[in-house]
Order: sequence, then C-alpha cells, then structure tokens
Amino acid sequence: MHPAMQGFLIGLAVSAFLIVFEYIMVKKAVQERATLKHQKPQFEATDKNRIRAVVNFCLFVPPAFALGFWLVD
Repeated sequence: MHPAMQGFLIGLAVSAFLIVFEYIMVKKAVQERATLKHQKPQFEATDKNRIRAVVNFCLFVPPAFALGFWLVD
C-alpha cells in the first residue's frame, strides 16, 4: 500500500477516535450538568461549538498524516 494512503487511513482512524471521544466527554458533562440542575439533558451552544471545533480540526488530520507518511517514506 502506498505510504500516503496508509497515512491517510491511519489519520482517518485517529480523527474518528478523537470525534467519538470528544462527543462522549461532552455528553457526560451535559448529563452531569442536567443532574445538578434537575433538568432534561440538553446540549448548549458551547457544547456544540466544542464538538464542531474538534470536527473541523479532524478534517485536517488525515491529509496531514498522509503528507507526513509520504515525506518520511
């Protein structure tokens, strides 16, 4: 397999892991906040922005890994 393709796939896996991990952590924080306030769990704007920031960052991870793997090879 071409090194750039291998790097891209590894970067894609890392990106997916980061997105899922961040979503789980934000969801946990929302649950805790809702428990303290005795309300229904609801994502606030800051929670959505936090997830969106990670997703935007993760758009650049696979190409960066592909470039890095290609340069190292």
